[in-house]
Amino acid sequence: MGTYDYVSGNAAQIAADSDVINTTTSTPSPGDSATPFTEASAGDCVTWDVGSDGSFSNFNVTDCSDQHRFEVATVENLAIYPTSEFGPEAEMPNMERQAQLREELCQGSTLNYLEGQFDPAGKYSIAPILPPSDAWANGDRTMLCGLQTTNEDGIPQRTEGRVSEVDQANLAAPGECREIGEDQVLRTVDCAKPHQMETISVVNLGEEMPQETPSVEEQNDFLASRCADDAIAYVGDEEKLYQSTLQPYWGTISETSWNGGTRSVNCSLIHAGKDGNSFSDIVGTATDGRDGLTINGNPPEKQPERNPLRGSEDGDSNNQPAPNEPAPAPAQ
Repeated sequence: MGTYDYVSGNAAQIAADSDVINTTTSTPSPGDSATPFTEASAGDCVTWDVGSDGSFSNFNVTDCSDQHRFEVATVENLAIYPTSEFGPEAEMPNMERQAQLREELCQGSTLNYLEGQFDPAGKYSIAPILPPSDAWANGDRTMLCGLQTTNEDGIPQRTEGRVSEVDQANLAAPGECREIGEDQVLRTVDCAKPHQMETISVVNLGEEMPQETPSVEEQNDFLASRCADDAIAYVGDEEKLYQSTLQPYWGTISETSWNGGTRSVNCSLIHAGKDGNSFSDIVGTATDGRDGLTINGNPPEKQPERNPLRGSEDGDSNNQPAPNEPAPAPAQ
């Protein structure tokens, strides 16, 4: 069995720590019909365009059920900040200062806005948005505090629904391969490149265990069988999975994350290192079978011959090598 808690850190939050949104590159023209982002209020959702050069433009308010990049929790006026730091002649705060303002002004107010429905380990992060540079120069000191989900490069992504009403799980799509970076953050890579996990399914535990918050042990008991079944379905049959030498692996949800709004986990395939405390480097996809894989630069180890153990009416399962067991979580 396994848990993504082993991979410490949330890619969205780490990206937000280094890439605070600002809108200094562009602003809607006077004739633009889009509503300036400074007119947004708490509870609104806003979106914008991202140019090929990374510039932001065309900020506008949209329905939260539609695709958007940011949900506004509070609107702050830096002009009344209890110092003269943001007076009429003040320069726009740099990225480091914006990150500090997020902690000072956005963190608590956004959590209050969500009324506790926030998973700090989930896909959403708290961030501020400042006015465009020309609006700042004209005296606008509005700062939006709110929520976004980002990619591995810190770029806010489009999402649908209010944060408090959707699954906050930070998930990969089936077929995506993930590498664990030196910073212990999962990143999606081409399966032809070295990776440690191949995603095979998404499991909504809220649908499977709707009565109460399940313990980690209860989740593991359910997912051990579910992820094994999903692994066989993903690669095509049990013998193909057995010959790949890969093992099912899954995430679990802590009580804090469950109470905050996360309900789903990924099932994945991994190859556990011989020391039991690490992941092997995999190149290729399990759907191509053992001939399409390398494990730490070598073909998968030869497996003892055996009859398939699942879906076989004639095969004798007695005294046969067991299928690849779910991998134990690496030591933390």
